[in-house]
Amino acid sequence: MPQLDTSTWLTMILSMFLVLFIIFQMKISKHNFYYNPELTSMGMPKQNTPWETKWTKIYLPLSLPL
Repeated sequence: MPQLDTSTWLTMILSMFLVLFIIFQMKISKHNFYYNPELTSMGMPKQNTPWETKWTKIYLPLSLPL
């Protein structure tokens, strides 16, 4: 049974990494990035709902008088 020749594996793996690195660099270089991003406030606006301003009581069916 012949032995598997692994002498070229290192060359193939290194060339594969080099090609993948070049492809990713080319893809990333096509993106436009902002040079000075400005911070925006993340405050949520307060929403006034009618049930927050008045007292309400929830009656359960089992707590009603008989």
